[in-house]
Amino acid sequence: MEYETPLFFHVMGYAARAERDVIDMVSGNPDWEPPEALRDGLREYADLEPEQFQYPPSDGLYELREEIAERRGVDVDRVIITHGAGEANYLAMARALEREAGTEFVLTDPVYPYYPGKAAMLGATARFVPTADDGRLDPDAVRAAASEETAAIVANSPNNPTGAVYPEETVRELVEIAEEHDAILVSDEVYDHFDLSGAFASALQFDSDHCIVTNAFSKSMAITGFRVGYAVFPPELVENARSRHMLVNVAGSRPSQYAVLRALRETDPAYYEANRELLTERVETFTDALDAAGADYSRPEGSFYVMARFEGYPGTLENVERLIDEAGVAGMPGEAFGSSREDWLRFALVTPRVEEAAARLADYFE
Repeated sequence: MEYETPLFFHVMGYAARAERDVIDMVSGNPDWEPPEALRDGLREYADLEPEQFQYPPSDGLYELREEIAERRGVDVDRVIITHGAGEANYLAMARALEREAGTEFVLTDPVYPYYPGKAAMLGATARFVPTADDGRLDPDAVRAAASEETAAIVANSPNNPTGAVYPEETVRELVEIAEEHDAILVSDEVYDHFDLSGAFASALQFDSDHCIVTNAFSKSMAITGFRVGYAVFPPELVENARSRHMLVNVAGSRPSQYAVLRALRETDPAYYEANRELLTERVETFTDALDAAGADYSRPEGSFYVMARFEGYPGTLENVERLIDEAGVAGMPGEAFGSSREDWLRFALVTPRVEEAAARLADYFE
């Protein structure tokens, strides 16, 4: 089987080879400081005994799983520490298929491209449900797309790439649809700390055996390189997920988990609030420039992405490369996220040069 390389790698490589200064608005790598307690945890770990440099338990350090379980209001045995949210979603989608209750995944359009990529890797069929212009998901459209072949509904809120935040009623209905069709709702909540609307609702609010929640500390603690994520499974699905995780990864990184645990215990909520305030300011700066350029755009309610459409400039890979060469700004083509936003471009606001990038775009499309 052949797998398609995600366009992210092509665009980042093209930008790196450019002969001019380019502002990276492709990568979802937060540019702010991680929690100080995380650095303290790493320093402390360096002085531990050699036995602490060996394999951790395959499903993660018990103390970290316990901390997550307490915060999420679930039993610790339901939590598996994963190699970032990417593996968490892989495990969740695989377990949904292994139930032999269907062979299709219901995904949104636009969609984070790794979801259909994982569907292809697992041998499943992807069925897409278009979202509204603002990125909101209509549960009735999901219900219409679901069938006896639906193995899972994959939802991401706050959303990448649209920035939409699904309210409690939407999440409740998605859980109900999964239950009605004996499917699994895979709720990817990796941007939960970047809810700018106050409307975010976790699927864990609803007690259901048809829901798997995935998350990670990559974004919330600005540590994408640490690869510490987790998944919360229903009791009857967790054991095989634990075995698959062990076969794929053996175990995760012990020092990363150790440092994350200390940061979870010691980081004040003000850390997360300051980062949300920073993002709110960047959204204002960037959308003001889009207004000046006459662009259409979706104002994010959460996460840190903006999708924009410039008249006469569709979001193709060719135009993304032109934007790199001629304006010095690297974004993602809308076509990377499905068919419904092919005319759009996606920009990540995790760069200290947001204001400069906004000015370049305003000048370029003036």
